[in-house]
Amino acid sequence: MLREIEMRSSYLQEATIETIYFGGGTPSLLSADEINLIVDTIQKHYPVTNLKECTLEANPDDLNKNYLQSLRHTPVNRFSIGVQSFREEDLRYMKRAHNAQQADYAIKAAQDAGFDNLSIDLIYGTPGLTDAEWKKNISKVAEFGIPHFSAYALTVEDKTALAQAIAKKKTVPVDPEQAAGQFEILMEQTATTGYEHYEISNLALPGRYAIHNTNYWRGLPYLGIGPSAHSFNGTTRSWNIANNVLYAKSILQEHKLPFEEEKLTPAQHLNEYIMTSLRTTWGCDLRKIASEWGSSSADTVEKNAHIFQEKGWIKEQDKKLILTNMGKLFADKIASELFVSY
Repeated sequence: MLREIEMRSSYLQEATIETIYFGGGTPSLLSADEINLIVDTIQKHYPVTNLKECTLEANPDDLNKNYLQSLRHTPVNRFSIGVQSFREEDLRYMKRAHNAQQADYAIKAAQDAGFDNLSIDLIYGTPGLTDAEWKKNISKVAEFGIPHFSAYALTVEDKTALAQAIAKKKTVPVDPEQAAGQFEILMEQTATTGYEHYEISNLALPGRYAIHNTNYWRGLPYLGIGPSAHSFNGTTRSWNIANNVLYAKSILQEHKLPFEEEKLTPAQHLNEYIMTSLRTTWGCDLRKIASEWGSSSADTVEKNAHIFQEKGWIKEQDKKLILTNMGKLFADKIASELFVSY
């Protein structure tokens, strides 16, 4: 990874680096010295003059007192903790390595170590998770004083242990109606506790939005390092090979970057903007579309949005298309219907 950082030192050209994000896999396996080595290498090859946010994704069972104290001597200033649920039954169903007590401990330990910029992940739609228990999960975020959290509907990925257990009828399948109802509870309950639903799966207290994620949703360039990492420089998208052994062999023995690349067509670029912007509180800006892709494209998107405005799924404010709470339940369908073809 250090060698890849060096080999791709011209990728972002003159962009100033504001954020560094150590994402999953399990980056909390890295020692403080390894994190410092990676960040030092980034600073050597990229303009990092004002690092606003350095996030480390972490499993709750990795965040012990000694490890957290060691991270005080790194640029890490934010954690994204994979809590998933404060309910033991949910964690067992999802076959998580940690338990509910460890989830509580990790949050408290991070706060005690001086890290107040925390985010956690929560999962809803888990079989057996009642609406009352889901409300308790949401309430614990505010009780802990956590400024940011992400909430996702449980999805069953192919070839996972959970998918196999469901296929063999050893466990209960996911109910989409339960997930939709609990998403509505999420919107209702957080509205009363001061959290802003600034992206469909992300909520934060005022002024505590995730900078890294927000830059991604706004279409800013980014560089991904490591196996299967994705990158975007404004015109092309690339993705590294997912195989660890072949990734290392390509870089260390063959001295070449193991990625595939595609140049986005104007339609692809526009449709990606529609898809990501529509998920946010800022909405899809018709004036931006007119400026970057032409007034005819903006007119087409606005025209296609009319049917969803009539349903009450979209509202237009200041030439921006913004999903209503009801519309958020159908975000992917709405975005696909707004896509423009050339």
